[in-house]
Amino acid sequence: MWAIIKIDKKKLNILKLEFKLKLGKECKFYHPKIKIEKFFKNKLIKKEMNVLGDYIFVHHQTLSDTKMLNTLQFIKGLKYFLNGFQIEQKQIIKYIEECKNNENSEGYLCKNFYEICLNKLYKFNTGPFTEKIFKIIDLQKNKISILMGNNKSTISKKGFLFSPIY
Repeated sequence: MWAIIKIDKKKLNILKLEFKLKLGKECKFYHPKIKIEKFFKNKLIKKEMNVLGDYIFVHHQTLSDTKMLNTLQFIKGLKYFLNGFQIEQKQIIKYIEECKNNENSEGYLCKNFYEICLNKLYKFNTGPFTEKIFKIIDLQKNKISILMGNNKSTISKKGFLFSPIY
């Protein structure tokens, strides 16, 4: 059974070790990541980011037992178990499979993970326009027409990594 937990990012390694000590080596973790590029002081810095922020997925058969959850809730680095994960197993499995299908050889999510919609705001994660916000005004097979401020431009779908702004 997959559970969703909120973690303290600084104590992730301790948390994984504690879970494996209490549950055994069958315990699996999954947290989808993307690789972004940022300009900082005129230097391009490549950075790894968790898509879900402070949340990760944990899989073990005993996580369906409430007694086991009560003993695990005091593990160092664990903030809490997200409620309702027992009911939503099908959606969790579907999301994890979708993420794994969209990973590249390095284990990072690919550019086509996010669904592209017209007239929505997006933010560049890579390239010379890193951290800039734009609006998609036209979609073509391999190109996207964007509006950034008052400037219209056309970019390649493959050239940049961008994510939606909610």
